[in-house]
Amino acid sequence: MLVGYARTSTIEQGAGFEAQLRELSALGCEKVFREQVSSVASRPHLEAAIEFCRQGDTLVVTKLDRLARSVIHLGKILEVLEAKGVGLRILSLGVDTATPTGKLMLNVLGGVAQFEREMMLERQREGIAKAKAAGAYKGRKPTVRAKADEIKALAAQGLSMGAIATQLGIGKGSVHRALNS
Repeated sequence: MLVGYARTSTIEQGAGFEAQLRELSALGCEKVFREQVSSVASRPHLEAAIEFCRQGDTLVVTKLDRLARSVIHLGKILEVLEAKGVGLRILSLGVDTATPTGKLMLNVLGGVAQFEREMMLERQREGIAKAKAAGAYKGRKPTVRAKADEIKALAAQGLSMGAIATQLGIGKGSVHRALNS
C-alpha cells in the first residue's frame, strides 16, 4: 500500500499543500496523512502515518523537506520505517529506499540538503549583521515607550488597564509595564 504524507509549515501555503495532495493522489496513495505545522513542532500526523504503515507498505512524500528537518531526523525516521519493513519514496528526488541504490542516494541527498540549509542560515545571519552595522536593521519600534505618557494620562483619568489597552491597541502587560516604569 502507498501511504502519503503532506505537510506545509503554515496555512498560508495552501497552494503548495494542494499540489502535494494532488501528486500523492495521482500516484495512487490509498491513505494520505496531512498537516500544516512547522517542521520543528510536534507532528502527530507524521507519527500517525508511520504508525499506520505495515510491512511491505511505502511511505510517500513529495519532497524531502516535507518529511525531515535534518539528516539525523531523517535517519531516525528511516530506522523506524526499516524496522517495520516499510519503504520510503521521495517523488521530487526519484528516490525509493526499496532498493540499495535508493538508500544510498537518500543518505547522500539528505546530507546535501542539510548542508544547503546550514549555508542559507549562515548567509541570513551575515545579512542581518551587515544590515545592523549599516543601521538598516532596527527591529520593531517599541510601542509602549512611545505611548508611555498617554498611558499614564489615561490611568490618571481612572481608566482600567484593560480599557487603556483596548483604547491604545496594546496588551495589558504593556500597560502594566508602562505604569510601573
